[in-house]
Amino acid sequence: MGRPDRAAPAIELKGISKSFGPVQANKDISIRVMPGTIHGIIGENGAGKSTLMSILYGFYKADAGEIFIAGRKTAIPDSQAAIAAGIGMVFQHFKLVENFTVLENVVLGAESGAFLKPSLAKARELLTQLAAEYELNVDPDALIQDLGVGMQQRVEILKALYRQADILILDEPTGVLTPAEADHLFRILEGLRAQGKTIILITHKLREIMEVTDTVSVMRRGEMTATVKTAQTSPEQLAELMVGRKVLLQVDKTAATPKDTVLSVENLKVVDSKGVTRLKGVSLNVRAGEILGIAGVAGNGQSELLEVLGGIRAGTGRITLNGEEIDLTGDASDARTRRARGIAHVPEDRHREGLILDFHAWENVAFGYHHDPVYNNGLFMDNDALRRDTEAKIAKFDIRPANCWQTAKNFSGGNQQKIVIARELERNPDLLLVGQPTRGVDIGAIEFIHQQIVALRDAGKAVLLVSVELDEIMSLSDRIAVMFDGQIMGERLPSETNERELGLMMAGITDTARDVSVEEVAANLAKTDGATP
Repeated sequence: MGRPDRAAPAIELKGISKSFGPVQANKDISIRVMPGTIHGIIGENGAGKSTLMSILYGFYKADAGEIFIAGRKTAIPDSQAAIAAGIGMVFQHFKLVENFTVLENVVLGAESGAFLKPSLAKARELLTQLAAEYELNVDPDALIQDLGVGMQQRVEILKALYRQADILILDEPTGVLTPAEADHLFRILEGLRAQGKTIILITHKLREIMEVTDTVSVMRRGEMTATVKTAQTSPEQLAELMVGRKVLLQVDKTAATPKDTVLSVENLKVVDSKGVTRLKGVSLNVRAGEILGIAGVAGNGQSELLEVLGGIRAGTGRITLNGEEIDLTGDASDARTRRARGIAHVPEDRHREGLILDFHAWENVAFGYHHDPVYNNGLFMDNDALRRDTEAKIAKFDIRPANCWQTAKNFSGGNQQKIVIARELERNPDLLLVGQPTRGVDIGAIEFIHQQIVALRDAGKAVLLVSVELDEIMSLSDRIAVMFDGQIMGERLPSETNERELGLMMAGITDTARDVSVEEVAANLAKTDGATP
């Protein structure tokens, strides 16, 4: 087969196609990734990015096409072949054994002989070298379960480098990181590039693409639509290439004009079934005509806050809606009572809490509101009225396909989210609780969902927004409260703060004026349950 051509692309895919039954995930894709570069791949959900990378890493076998590594045609039937070809992959959800040490995880599957002790000794020596060379410092004897996600991600990168990977694929690597940790990751990637490593970065965050990549490829509906030099493009152009139309990247909204307080929360506490205190005396308020954004790393109490306010979880403290206290005990604390009081809830996990995937769209639109007289005809549900109502919502919210008989599982993620958004917003609530409104949603649908939330605010309603996306918090919110370890660390106006300050507060650091190391951020996060993915 000959020796590798050092002047050739690090990776070249030619004519890659892959189908799953009637769905063609990749269609005749060709791409060249040059050595020593950071190459971004972006596209909407379902564009085929993950399928393409799974073929490169040996998880899937292409129906057609060829793979070349350093100019040499290479068969990659499985992940072992990919590793042998010098390819490493850092997955969005880490593949680590939590009760093993860092050292044991790095060695796992790459032992150098029948006895483990020599392998561990060799790995310890090499880890020390790698840590110094690439800013990947991590205690080799620490248990994975005691590390924050930023440190766990370093372990995944060390695993790949220990296996002598020259090509690293990173799938949505900043999804669970604070801004400080993300910035440190980018410095690591730049160090790897400087050492001659080739990096493929899969992300939906256009800011990250512009900040760290040399070249970016855009995929749409299973095809490669463009590959451009990052310095010669813009976020607006990339968004248009992804969606096929111009997309408004910034939320278009006027200044808020808040009025009376709609929601008041005082000293709210929650203890879970294991006896762990999840909310530690949270107090906040939301006024009519404003959006209060709650920023924080996932797992720091935001979910419990939404669940108590939505009537899903019990708590103690005092909550008032429009000046009237909400009973947090007994049957009066349930979700149906909350809805009757004017609280609508878009849950964080649409699959677990927002939809029944095997039910039709028209059935999902009624969930939680099926007792409404408009949906009832005497003793029975008025299914015709339900379907007419669903068809009106489908038209207004541009839900595709426009078929109320389609089951929820057969809609895309963005259209599933639109079903939930339509159901809740069309009830004209006094207070909207909305968790992760655009999680797993395509950029075009993000624009639409943001517009609907702002329109509700402009209609004089109160909105409590929870999101792990700081860009979303910064652009949608009129006020921002930051949560860490079940507590409110402080409030800021978007015009008077920045991602660095919010990111440090998300890690429990309130003295944001001083220099703070990423190790201190990671150590703080590791003390909370929010540190685990």
